[in-house]
This record gives sequence, C-alpha cells and structure tokens, in this order.
Amino acid sequence: MSREPSVLKKRVAILGSTGSIGRQALDVISRYPERFTVVGLAAGKNTALLAEQRARFEPSVVSSGEDGAAGLLAVATASKPDIVLAATDGAVAFDAVFAAVDAGIDVAVANKELVVAAGELLFAHARASGARLLPVDSEHSAIFQCLRGEPVERVASIILTASGGPFWNTPAEEMRNASIDRALKHPTWQMGVKNTIDSATLMNKGLEVIEASRFFDLPAEKIHVLVHRTSVAHGFAIFTDGNVIGQLAPPDMRLPIGYALAYPDRLDDHPVTDPLVALGGALDGAATVLGFERPDVERFPCLGLAYRALREGGTSPAALSAANEIAVAAFVDGRIRFGDIPVCIERALSGVERADLSLDAVRAADHEARRAAALAVAECETTAGTKAIS
Repeated sequence: MSREPSVLKKRVAILGSTGSIGRQALDVISRYPERFTVVGLAAGKNTALLAEQRARFEPSVVSSGEDGAAGLLAVATASKPDIVLAATDGAVAFDAVFAAVDAGIDVAVANKELVVAAGELLFAHARASGARLLPVDSEHSAIFQCLRGEPVERVASIILTASGGPFWNTPAEEMRNASIDRALKHPTWQMGVKNTIDSATLMNKGLEVIEASRFFDLPAEKIHVLVHRTSVAHGFAIFTDGNVIGQLAPPDMRLPIGYALAYPDRLDDHPVTDPLVALGGALDGAATVLGFERPDVERFPCLGLAYRALREGGTSPAALSAANEIAVAAFVDGRIRFGDIPVCIERALSGVERADLSLDAVRAADHEARRAAALAVAECETTAGTKAIS
C-alpha cells in the first residue's frame, strides 16, 4: 500500500545547484523521478555545469550569478516550489530564502551562514508563515531525527559529533604552519574547500553549535561536541530520564539530503542490510569503532569563539561567520598561516559593536566584521608571512 506523503511529486528548487550539496541533491532527485521534479536551479559562476543540469532536469526557472539577487529570488519563489534547498555559501541568498519562508515554502537548509547569522529572525518568520525549516547538515539531521515527537522540555542536552579533521593528532606548532594541501585532506567527508577548511579548524562544528541552538531552541550549555573519528554516529539526544537516543549512518551527505527533501516521509533507497556495513564497517566485514573524545579548545580555538558568539547573541554570530569567511579565504590564497585563522576571527569579533537583532543589523555586522577581519589579515601578513609545512 502506498504511503500518502509519496503520492504527490514534490517541486524542488535548488539555490547553489553546482556546488557539492546541490550536485548530490540532484543525484538523489534523479533516482526518484516519481517523487521529485526540479522546478528551479540557481548557480554562481559555473554556467557550463548549470547548462548541463538545465538540459537534464528541465526546470522552469534558471539563474546564474549574472542575474544577481533577482535571479535567486525568482528560483526560490517564482518557480512555485514545494521545497527550496538552500545550498549557497555566505549571505548571497539571504533575501531569496526569507522570501520563500514568508511565502510559506519549506526550506531545506544547507547554508550554515544563513542560520548562524540570521537564524533567530529566520525561525521567527517561519513560525509566522508556517514554513518548515529542515536541517541538511548530517549532525542536525541526526538530532532532528532523534528529537522527532519528543517535547523540548524533556531534552537534557544534545551531542554533535565531529570528525576532528586532518589535524586532530597533529602537534600544535606543526598545525599552525600547515599547508593548504594538508588542510584539505579530510579523513572522511567529501566537501567544498571552505567547509573542509572549517572542518580542519573545527569552526564548522562551532557554527553547527549555533545552528543547533536555532533549530532546536536550546542554550549553549545544552549543546556539546565530541570528536568521533569514523563519522558513523552523527548526533545524540540525552533526555531528562537518562535515556540517550543516537542516529548512525554511513558518512554520505545524500542521506540527510534525501531525508530533508522527502520529509515527513523517507525514501526507499534499498539500503545495505549487512549490519556491519550499515554501521560504517568495511565491505569485507571489518568492524567499526564507536570511539569519542572531548575536543581541545586550546588547540582548536575556533570552537571556543563560536560558543562565545552564541552566548553574546545579537549580531555576534553574524560577525563570527563573516570574519571566518575572510580568514579562510586569506589562508586559501596563501596570505596567512593556518594558525592565523582564529587570530583574525577573534580580532574581528572583538572589534565589531554588537547590536540588537534585525536583518539590517545582521547585514551591518557582516560588513563591519569583513572589514575588521581584512585588517587583521593584513596585520598577520605583515608580522608572520606565509610560511607553511608541506
């Protein structure tokens, strides 16, 4: 007997279709032509790939970076989607996502900066319009599944897991001077450049802590991070009676993407039924290990900076996110050392005046933090050079 959520095709619009998440989403969608139809695609500069996607999926609305904010808005709303996948980087799609939410359109969120910088406002708009905001990050998808149907007052705390990135066991001085090539060697996940660098600094986990606070309405002290090197367990919820519920799955972003797109249903994806393989073991039957460690915020100060921004509230998370973008870009360009990334972020966060939350205030904090971070980058260039260890 067919399930009711599967009867009607979902109309999907993707903001950031040529990026890593966008491409994986289209891979999921292509396997379920009876479940999804693509009605809108927006990309940045990769117009060649966008043209291929357009020819394959035949969306009614397509936009590239040349179309600017108007193009993103058209994809998010004029394509008349049932759900928008927000998979762009930075603040470029803020207006388009807010417009979709205000129109009552569900949004699957894969844009950390959106929820970090403007999450309080976004969730307030969603409550007013009735739109659902669905997490795509594997960790937030895990918590979302663990908490499904549970009253928030019975949640004692949640745990987000982190891979630890490529430098978990690297000596501090060696890590401070590490090269871009080493920083991009993530042990388990395949991601874009910025997200991979954020994983190496643990800033990605810090941003996810702020996101989790917005998604699940929890304060900083109820959100914990543990390092789990095999990336099989993605999150846990600890309840007031002492019970713990966790979510485990292979490290494949197509799983949380598919869950968000199909919600409240699940996809019938013919999963591996071998219990060891399903829980992250090798195909030859080798066992997987569920080991956990506490993160060292002295060696990975970006995580501590994120908790600080969450506790300060207001526009501090927006400033943190913007400063991180500038610092990461400077490292990728070879202008600063890996160890200078948190230094630049801290200087920008301390130098930006905090303000009460509004979308204009978020934009102002973003602008000011980028300016302050750029000044910090220039100072680090002057004092430290760009030495790196290959």
